Amino acid sequence: MPARSNPTKYTRHNIPGCAHGLSFSCYRNRKFLNRRRTRLYLIDAINTAREKHSFDLWAYVIMPEHVHLLIFPRYDEYSISDILRSIKQPVARRAIAFLRRNHPDLLRLMENGKKHHPYSFWQDGGGYDRNIRNHAELVRFLEYAHNNPVRRGLVEHPEQWYWSSASEWLSNTPGPILIDRESFPVV
Repeated sequence: MPARSNPTKYTRHNIPGCAHGLSFSCYRNRKFLNRRRTRLYLIDAINTAREKHSFDLWAYVIMPEHVHLLIFPRYDEYSISDILRSIKQPVARRAIAFLRRNHPDLLRLMENGKKHHPYSFWQDGGGYDRNIRNHAELVRFLEYAHNNPVRRGLVEHPEQWYWSSASEWLSNTPGPILIDRESFPVV
């Protein structure tokens, strides 16, 4: 877990050569990612951020109320905070805009009490960022993330969860986001 600089904010460590295990949640752990539409918003945002910020995506799991990503920035200069912002903001904007147009009554689930930005799709803060420095840690994070749907009882086997890279890792069946397996380190 990252070092804490104050009780509400985590310090991110942008260390060249480190992979990052990222986990972030929907506002109040609500199941805003339970719909195909919002999952597709997230997939679009991940792919756009990947190009913009030049990172490899080694694993992902999109759960109904949270997300796990295993990424590897390709260059020494990068910002995990900027990457997360590039992923999370477009999803929130699209989801809120959709609800305003089609289901304004559901916006109450996102009300946060803030004057200028009254709705939140994501929980405040960046979530968790784990710097991963060795192969054993990579494998542990990958297995932990892929087993999330199994632990929750959503599927019996990790590769059965469509919204995950588990099927690509375990049976070479691509999921909704192509991963960069060729750059994953082998021991």
